[in-house]
Amino acid sequence: MSTDSTHGGPGGERPPAGTGPGPAARRFEILVVPEHAAGHDAAHLAEAAIRSGVVTATGATGASGYPRYAGDGMEADIDPETRTVEALLVDGAELDYGLSARVSGRTPPG
Repeated sequence: MSTDSTHGGPGGERPPAGTGPGPAARRFEILVVPEHAAGHDAAHLAEAAIRSGVVTATGATGASGYPRYAGDGMEADIDPETRTVEALLVDGAELDYGLSARVSGRTPPG
């Protein structure tokens, strides 16, 4: 899986698999946006998205050490505390250069 960016605790370390903040969110909406749009507000990101999908927690921990989410052709490791996409596959492939993944500002129902 491709990492969207490198994050971690002090010193850049990642949490051990199976650990992390309290109960994780069960669902997120992921937006795939061009890099030039990544710094904009949530409303602009939704408009600029070339693809979106709702992912649901699988109960597994991804290779990044964060909870794994899947749905709508996407498989992602998401840090539920910071809402950061740590790794993502779309239709089984890594994102092309120039694209970025963000969690939308809304939490999908369900």
